[in-house]
Amino acid sequence: MRARSFSLLVAFFVALPMSGLHAQVKVVSALDGSGLDQVTISSKNDSLVGFTDSEGFFTLSLSGPYLFSKEGYTSKVSHIDTRQFITVLLDPETENLGEIIIRTSNFQTRLKTYDGAISVIPAKVLNQYSALSLAPILNTTSGVFMQNGTLNTNKITIRGIGSRTVFGTSKIRAYYQDIPLTNGSGESTVEDIEIKALGSMEISKGPSSSRYGAGLGGTIQLIPDSGSFGDKSLQGGLLFGSFGLQKYWLQTSLGNQKNSANLLYSDTHSDGYRQNNEFNRKVLTFGSQHKPGENNTIFLIGNYIDQKAYIPSSVDEDTYKNNPEAAARNWSEAAGYEDYQKGLFGLSWEHTYSDKSSHYISLFSSFLHSYEPRPFNILDEKTKAYGLRARFASKAKIANKALQWTLGGELFSDQNSYQTYQNLYRNYPPGTGSVQGEQLSDLKENRAYFNLFLDTEYPIFEKTKMTFGVNYNQTSYKLNDRYSVDDSDQSGDYQFDPIVSPKFGITYELNDHLAVYGVISHGFSPPTLEETLLPNGEINTDIKPESGWNYEVGTRGKILKDRLFFDTALYIMTVKDLLVPQRTGEDEFVGINAGETKYKGLEFSLNYYLLKSEKITLSIPGSLTYNDFKFTDFQVLEADYSGNELTGVPQFLFYSGINTETRSGIFFFLNYNYVSEMPMRDDNTVYSDAYGLLNLKLGFKSPITKRLQYELYFGINNITDVKYASMILINAVGIGNTGPRYYYPGEPVNYYAGFNLKYLL
Repeated sequence: MRARSFSLLVAFFVALPMSGLHAQVKVVSALDGSGLDQVTISSKNDSLVGFTDSEGFFTLSLSGPYLFSKEGYTSKVSHIDTRQFITVLLDPETENLGEIIIRTSNFQTRLKTYDGAISVIPAKVLNQYSALSLAPILNTTSGVFMQNGTLNTNKITIRGIGSRTVFGTSKIRAYYQDIPLTNGSGESTVEDIEIKALGSMEISKGPSSSRYGAGLGGTIQLIPDSGSFGDKSLQGGLLFGSFGLQKYWLQTSLGNQKNSANLLYSDTHSDGYRQNNEFNRKVLTFGSQHKPGENNTIFLIGNYIDQKAYIPSSVDEDTYKNNPEAAARNWSEAAGYEDYQKGLFGLSWEHTYSDKSSHYISLFSSFLHSYEPRPFNILDEKTKAYGLRARFASKAKIANKALQWTLGGELFSDQNSYQTYQNLYRNYPPGTGSVQGEQLSDLKENRAYFNLFLDTEYPIFEKTKMTFGVNYNQTSYKLNDRYSVDDSDQSGDYQFDPIVSPKFGITYELNDHLAVYGVISHGFSPPTLEETLLPNGEINTDIKPESGWNYEVGTRGKILKDRLFFDTALYIMTVKDLLVPQRTGEDEFVGINAGETKYKGLEFSLNYYLLKSEKITLSIPGSLTYNDFKFTDFQVLEADYSGNELTGVPQFLFYSGINTETRSGIFFFLNYNYVSEMPMRDDNTVYSDAYGLLNLKLGFKSPITKRLQYELYFGINNITDVKYASMILINAVGIGNTGPRYYYPGEPVNYYAGFNLKYLL
């Protein structure tokens, strides 16, 4: 009797505090983390429970599954535990992207009223592909073209800018959160970031962003997944496919009311379609956010990459057509590869003084150690970089209207040291691969720039706002030759004249669903240090940065009863002092300012919901790019290329697809990419072939229990087995007895499959 009474007493005191427990729930957008108001919350039997407040909060008194739904967002069922603070993430439907807040804007600007061409890629779209390469993702975006020679050989152009870079991506700014992925020479490597670690992407096109400099091409902003407050989960997956493809990943997210963290590890291996094409990459990514007080938010991010990738290089036309699996002969004999370790780290502090003012400060650092045996030499390279970004934002009243303004700056410096050595592979039996010989050079570069920017926004009328921004840039290089022989010392330094790049914009809202904008902006792209060197090794102090003015109008919005979201831009930009790389050896290039180019283009994108109900959604995304890029004044020595089409850019790019998702968990994605022919030589005598790629992914996802979810999927790339060049090398020359090596052969039809598991802790 006493034992029974004691048990009842214990149960009473245990139940007493439990009976008063309530779950504090916050519903936020999965894209930008903003709280969502008026979200409908329903219980398991579909009875209405209530709505979230203006900041996305709601209190629930009972544990169990609840349905969260809001117009413009995908509904979601979440299990609520009254012992925890819970964050519920709702994915915005694609046609609702016009309401998304743009992070690359200095103000709380929604996409619909943004005064420039910008594309937002949410996590939902990122996950529609195989998570191996950004190329198929970026190529869904109008105005953007990513060539993908191999997993480690890529080139991105935006509106044709960067097409003349021989290898890699340049003249386009890239950031991971606020950490530059662009080095001191203007080269960007966005492909190093693990796709699974991304929360979203924003791509601003043209020189329209004073916050991130004024690059001619634009800015790619990769936004990491830093977890969500209240989210606790463990997830992982396995992917395997053609050409020995294997990838596995493991991710954990932990969070409470004031802290959230996301840690991800991935391991990717591929034997490759071609000879000398093996690829291995390990990535560890960390992101977190912390709220030590009501007015402060701290962000921490880190990324470490260990990669070794063999290089098949480009091949001539005969090899491309008859033996595309082959590597270039000299790269195959040398077993050329690149082996590097790379890391980047950042700390950001956001402080809100009041509803009118705040500041944002970021400190960042990165490093690279790369070893690359090549047929012509062996490169051993080390880079260390560090920097600071800071901006202060405030509001002021002028004529009873709020003027928003931001003043900020970015300081960046990196040190790049590299040595080259003889590659003696020809002196050894076939199959030996690269063998390091005597040292050939030892150079150290110090590269630095400083950006100071001002951005303002003012509503001149009720539905009309005007923006003005300006960017000030100072760039300098210093070269120290630590292995000079005779009179070959290349040491020297050079500082470019300051460049001031203004921007003027205006936006007018026709109604709640449609807006138009116009923008005039200036941009520039400084040459790399290598482009400033003359053949004798001296710095060419006469070389100038490329610069140009962009004139653009556009419109975006929703029509057809909000089923169709569209975005259109029409622009013209003239770039003077065009930088042209001229080959002086097998791996030697110098830059010259060779004239002027005019860029005229039309970009159009849409997403149309053909069918939309609680049980099934069927949407048709699409984009169209028309490029009319021509040299207006382009002379090199005795050759005059004026009037020719810009090399390495297709005139037409087209993308469309069918996306189907059902409430039962079945999903189906079919997409088609078309790339028109493009000139491969400045004289326009040789063109690549046009091609179209058809890709498919289908699968099923469903909960096993209320805490365990799974996803199975299967995909086919290049269904019709088209022969195409996934990347071209412009103005290629023959080496030895081979023809010009223009082509990186694309993969034939290939398959992949995988599964993902997620457990809610």
